[in-house]
Amino acid sequence: MHTHDRNENYQLTKKNIKIAFILNFIFALAEIAGSLYTNSIAILADALHDLGDSTTLAFAWWMEKLSGKREDQQYTYGYRRLSLLSALVSAIILLGGSIFIVSKSVQRILNPEPILTRGMLIFSILGMLVNGYAAIRTKRGENLNSQMVFWHLFEDALGWMAVFVVSIIMIFRPIDVLDPILSIGISGMMIINVGRQMKKIFHVFLQGVPPSVNLEAIKKEILKDKKIRDMHHTHIWSLDGSQHVLTTHIVLHSGSNKDDIRRIKNLIRSLTGKYHLFHSTIEFEYFEEDCSMNMSHE
Repeated sequence: MHTHDRNENYQLTKKNIKIAFILNFIFALAEIAGSLYTNSIAILADALHDLGDSTTLAFAWWMEKLSGKREDQQYTYGYRRLSLLSALVSAIILLGGSIFIVSKSVQRILNPEPILTRGMLIFSILGMLVNGYAAIRTKRGENLNSQMVFWHLFEDALGWMAVFVVSIIMIFRPIDVLDPILSIGISGMMIINVGRQMKKIFHVFLQGVPPSVNLEAIKKEILKDKKIRDMHHTHIWSLDGSQHVLTTHIVLHSGSNKDDIRRIKNLIRSLTGKYHLFHSTIEFEYFEEDCSMNMSHE
């Protein structure tokens, strides 16, 4: 991916997160008032989710802005991992909020209270529109921060669709227990998907090979060159879930010259574009040399 494209995607991601934050914050305040008016814990569940989303969106927006800073003496790879940190904080906040709503919903199931269903219906329509639009705005983001934001908003939109259906049912049949049951369903879905996102985040933090990158395929393509005897200490990891890094040692046959090294470098550069690797570090050595990086487990 070219630098221009990465910068364009970064600017678009930052703008979309900002718009999503503004929309969610305003709507979350309206939801809190609506939950008190309708006495609906399902609306309160979504209000707290949206308020949590607003907090995390504000943090995500700030972190995304800081993550665009260039490298310096302290952070030689730049600040891209701040975006990843934001995704982790978002996941923790939403996980805690979902568990809280489940506990409140269980209490409401044990002690049902009447619900103003027509108010639920109105808020469900508004919720689908606001969260649906915000989700569409953030769908194009590539890093884990923007992906986390998209899934939160998308799940909120689905939650409001469920509230819409339940509110219509309750207009004709006032089954008050459906409201807390629905809130448990919304929160349960949130817990499952946040858990999945956290697994991806920890994979990046632990410098795992990105799922979209085939390490063995890259090795095979590089080793096709007849001047290369071997390659080792090959590592591929990701800064933020979208920008990947390659480091490797290339062992050359004796007699290899500068033209061979230049050709191999160009080969690896072509692979970085093919596999969306934004940075690569290559060390060349000859077969007769001892690699000072050799380790007992390799």
